[in-house]
Amino acid sequence: MSLRLHEITLTYPDGDGRLTALDSVGLEVERGGLTAVVGPSGSGKSSLLAVAATLITPDSGTVTVDGTETTGLSRGELAELRRHRIGIVFQQPNLLPSLTAVEQLQVMARIDGRSPARARSRAMELLDAVGLAGQAGRRPHQLSGGQRQRVNIARALMNEPTVLLVDEPTSALDHERGAAVLELITRLTHRWATATVLVTHDRSQLTAVDRVVEVRDGRLGEPVAG
Repeated sequence: MSLRLHEITLTYPDGDGRLTALDSVGLEVERGGLTAVVGPSGSGKSSLLAVAATLITPDSGTVTVDGTETTGLSRGELAELRRHRIGIVFQQPNLLPSLTAVEQLQVMARIDGRSPARARSRAMELLDAVGLAGQAGRRPHQLSGGQRQRVNIARALMNEPTVLLVDEPTSALDHERGAAVLELITRLTHRWATATVLVTHDRSQLTAVDRVVEVRDGRLGEPVAG
């Protein structure tokens, strides 16, 4: 099991009390599997993703990533875990405006200490996988919204993570481009055998995912039709 959330409870300060964002949530995702998490705004979807990414520490419960339980790890150890085992696709690509598509990916590998030659080879392999090998030399302003999101996805896979976490990847795209991005995420999940969690409010394009679960009022419900 590459990603396991067990009995996760997360609360936030709310006046004199606490607001419960996640209430005893459990989720398991195998490598090569894609689970979509749906639910209305404010239901706890983003909180769940942040906990899975080890960006937020829950009040109680455990997060296990690729066999490593994160409870008790230091900030440095968590950063190391994220760098090597977790790829995060944020809702907005946030690409560096001065860098080309291939350089956006190479930066990730340089942070990890990979040689420039290996970094470029991996970056070009991923750009080819997302259909952008011919756009490697273009900067963000020269790419469409869908293309920038594809670079964002490729960047998240640069350091060969076992877990891929994707936050609302189609929110800024039209229906056709959004469908293409979801198809791409599904294909890459199978190709690189990542345990993928996709958070989305749009249920209309989830027919290809392995499992759909619903978060409502901080609780994870039974799988719903995709």
